[in-house]
Parts: sequence; structure tokens; C-alpha cells
Amino acid sequence: MRRTLFPAVFFALLVLVFAACSGADSADPTDPPLVGEWRAVLTSPGGELPFTLQVTQDPQSDALRAVVLNGKERVPFSGATVEGANVVLHLDWYDSEITARLQNRGKTLEGEWRKTVPGGDSRLPFRAELEDRRRFLPVTDAGEAPGAAAAVETVHGTWQVAFTDEDGSEPAQGEFQQEGERVLGTFLTPTGDYRFLEGSYEDGVLRLSTFDGAHAFLFEARAQEDGSLAGDFWSRDSYHATWTGRRQAAETALPDAWSQVGLTNQEGRFAFSFPDLEGQIVASTDPLFRGRVLLVNIFGSWCPNCNDEAPLLADWYRQYRDKGLEIVGLAYEFSGDPERDGVMVRRFQERYDIEYPLLLAGTSDKTEAAATLPDLTAVLSFPTTIFIGRDGKVRRIHSGFSGPGTGRHYGELVAELTTTLRELLAEPAPDAVIEGTGASPAGTAP
Repeated sequence: MRRTLFPAVFFALLVLVFAACSGADSADPTDPPLVGEWRAVLTSPGGELPFTLQVTQDPQSDALRAVVLNGKERVPFSGATVEGANVVLHLDWYDSEITARLQNRGKTLEGEWRKTVPGGDSRLPFRAELEDRRRFLPVTDAGEAPGAAAAVETVHGTWQVAFTDEDGSEPAQGEFQQEGERVLGTFLTPTGDYRFLEGSYEDGVLRLSTFDGAHAFLFEARAQEDGSLAGDFWSRDSYHATWTGRRQAAETALPDAWSQVGLTNQEGRFAFSFPDLEGQIVASTDPLFRGRVLLVNIFGSWCPNCNDEAPLLADWYRQYRDKGLEIVGLAYEFSGDPERDGVMVRRFQERYDIEYPLLLAGTSDKTEAAATLPDLTAVLSFPTTIFIGRDGKVRRIHSGFSGPGTGRHYGELVAELTTTLRELLAEPAPDAVIEGTGASPAGTAP
């Protein structure tokens, strides 16, 4: 009996040990946790919203570094925390995070993405598979109309697009580059763009997605027999619109971003007075601004297009402040709580090494934001940038910002904005003080 019992007991113990070591929540102890490339998916109301998650380990500090890949875009996480099988990927500048648990011997992550939004939190289920390099999974059903896929052999090129939701329709321009089934591109709108999009076009079905910690966008469209595209757009867990697109041989001009917002002030001036991050009131009538070129940037720390523009403004300030430039940022945040909003704006300031003052101006609702700025006809976009000359008069107002995801459009916009700034800086300061307007005699500007 002893000779037969011992091997059986020993074998049973081995099975128990193996089972314990290969449990669903156990990571491989020979590999650093998380390191590798993951096919990450948020489960949106429109289905799978995929992105690529890449995790590396710093050889000096052993710290984990995580980034999101959307085509050419690399979006860094602010930190990664691993405690046993529990993982938190932080995007502090957007008050956003992914919390998940390692499973399947460290090859799978299961959890959720959470982001603070007006009125609460936005949440979507999250899952990721290690070393799965696909973006979208293969299409399981072909286009609805026979011959539709043949009518649109490729989506490469420029498309005239209309997005429609309960508030009406908005024009846009789709610009896509297709190689094989892979598609990169974006949508330009009158006030900005839809970021770096990546996806595929196969069997008459176009799918595109992006995730940057603030935005979670999913686009899907099917080819139609007349050569057009028709489909849906989902954002985070609550927004849905339909969209259609028709190929165009040449670009169709979108509404002019310089003419969408005007002034109500008959004298051509723009006034503001809000607290800075230390609670001190900064106003347009302060001596600091007299005889200087002033840019007023209406922004939100939560806004990716604002984050696209911030490095440009920070660089301008360092480059031109000795030549007479001042910049003020008016922050419109989610909560309306000065303490909480102040934390988010300070993170924004530190992220881009911003040296000009940032003021807490209000909440992100555009109607409410406009009410705090009665000299403007409206606030249609974050960001909006107001160019004010040395005489204290508004020269130009630009709504929105087309970021790096728009390719050459980004370069053209930066060149145009820079030209506008330099022209204002080249103007002489006024010869006499105009009381209360922010103008000052030449040579007296700080």
C-alpha cells in the first residue's frame, strides 16, 4: 500500500501546485508584468473600440512606461501601477485611468476605463490581449448592398462628410490614406479635428478608432452602390451620430475659422477678469498688458485640441515675450469647483512648461462660457484664440485648432498663426495712453 500511495499522493500534490501556479490571475514570474504590445479594446455602444497599448520597462529605474498608439500618434500615460495582479494606468492630465486585473498567466487584462466628464464619470469596459497586433478583427459580414464594395474599391483620398445628430448637421472633410486594408487619417471640422484615426477597410466596411485618454472615438461606415459611405460615429459611452461621405476630387473649403466668432464690443476691445491658480485676480486692464501684444487663449485642460495647441503657445511665449508678447489662458473646466479645477489646470501647466498665467474662468459648457465673456458673440470651440494688438484692440479671433493628426493642415495653420503674431509684434506701441484700454506710450511696456 505504501508503495502505491506515495506516488499517487505526490502526483496529486504536483497537480495542486501546478494549478495554483497557473491560476487565472497569475502572471508569469519570469517576465516583467505588462511589458509588451497589447491589443486593447473598449466596449463602446457601437461595439469594439480598439487601440494599441505598448508597455516598456526603464532599464535604469525598472519603472513601467505605457503609451497608446494610434497610427503615428504616441499618447503617454502619466504612470503605471502594478500591485500583484492589479493594474492601474494613469492619465492624470485628463483625470482618466484604466483599472484592470492580469489574468490568463499575465496574457490578458480585464477591467474598465474611467474618465471625469461634466456631471460625473464616463466608463467603458476594457480588455487587452498581449502580443495581438491586430487593430480590428476581420469583418464577419459583407456590405449590405451587392456590388457596394466594388463601388468603393478604396477609401484613399478626400471625402466630403456630414455628421448628423439631434442638434443638426455639421460639415467635415475626411482625409484617408490606405495601404492594403490598413487605413490612417482623420476628419477635419470647422473647429478642429477628430485626432489620429487608425483602422481598416475591407469587404466594403470602413472602421476607424482612436483613444487618447480624453476621447474614445469609433467610426464605422459601409460602402453604398452609388460610391458613397454611410455609417455611425460613437464617442465614449453616451454620444452617437450618423455620417455620410462622398469622394471629392478636390478639397471643399470648410467654414472659415477666423470668421465664426465676432465682437459685441463696439470699440473693438475684449475684457476679462478672473482668478489665477493662486487666487489673485488678473484683468485685461492690468499694467502688465499695456502696450503689449496679447493673446487670450480660451481652453480646457480636458480638451485634446487645446493640448495640441499648448506646446505652440508655450514656445511662442518663451520666444517672443522679450519682443512684447503676453499670453493669458482662460480655463473652462468640468467641475466648477475651484480647488479641483485648479489641480487639473496646474497639471496642464506643468505638462507643457507654461510660463504665462492661466486663469480659472468657468465651466466647459459653451453657452455658460460665452456668458462670462460678453464681448464675444459666442464661444463655439475650445480652443479659441483672440489676437489683441498693442493698442488694446482685437485684431483677429480664431476658433478651434487643427492638430498634428491633420498632417499638412496643421503645418499650414501654425504658419498662418505665426504670421499673424509676428505682424502684430512688428507694429509700434501707441504714442499716448488711452485710459482704461490697456494701451500705453511707446517704450513703457514692461
